[in-house]
Amino acid sequence: MSLLAWLVPWEPSPTVVLCIATSAVLYLRGCRVRRTSVPRQIAFWSGLALLYIALHTRLDYYAEHAFFVHRIQHLMLHHLGPFLIVLSYPGTTLYAGVPLAWRRRWLRPALDWAPVRKTLDVLLHPAVAAFLFVGLIYFWLIPAVHFDAMLDVRLYRIMNWGMALDGLMFWWLVLDHRPAPPARLAPGVRILLTVGVIPPQIVLGAVIGLSSHDFYTVYSVCGRAFTNISPIMDQHLGGLILWIPGSMMSVIGALVALRHWMRNDSRPGRRAPRAPRRVAHGK
Repeated sequence: MSLLAWLVPWEPSPTVVLCIATSAVLYLRGCRVRRTSVPRQIAFWSGLALLYIALHTRLDYYAEHAFFVHRIQHLMLHHLGPFLIVLSYPGTTLYAGVPLAWRRRWLRPALDWAPVRKTLDVLLHPAVAAFLFVGLIYFWLIPAVHFDAMLDVRLYRIMNWGMALDGLMFWWLVLDHRPAPPARLAPGVRILLTVGVIPPQIVLGAVIGLSSHDFYTVYSVCGRAFTNISPIMDQHLGGLILWIPGSMMSVIGALVALRHWMRNDSRPGRRAPRAPRRVAHGK
């Protein structure tokens, strides 16, 4: 199959094209007015490309016809793509890319609107963020829920978009390179959060990857893309992808958070002031 055939969308989505194109235009505009390093730009474009590939190329076809490809798709949507985008710290660059008149009239009032602030406060609470990050994986892999999601295009798109947006929120929370405040979480909490989501992913991956029961018969209903791979082997591969790469991304996230912590502590002015030395007075 040619590269062009791989890039042709399996199920065209104007929403995906609009969101990816808008993000790309805003980032390009922002890079013109704000100095953005080359490594940060590479991280952003790589992450955005992974989201596009997962949502709007031929990969989407195979994700609907092979469980292990579905897990690769969600690894890209929930872990790799959002991780790289957030690692580029694109907030100020994207903000600078918004026309000044739009910022004053629409963006700032929207961000300052009380319902928006309260919603973000709830979603970005560390306990809620960790629960959603792991909980969405578990929810969409419940066999009955997964069966319906793979057959209903509306549920399928809700599932994929939900994973991508949740990944962006979680990694933005834990990979924030700023000290707290203005970051929402203290450095130690960010590390604990990334470590805390590892065991549930390992457990679920092990259950799926080591089971001899075929949980996801929907792929036999839809027709399997790879007939030389048995349903159990397909499921085992998917479980291993959830188990190992998914957990390793959290380990990498914890290391990045630790690096930010050490870097912020080593900056001048961040150290605790020393107590004044007492000077003994002579008689």
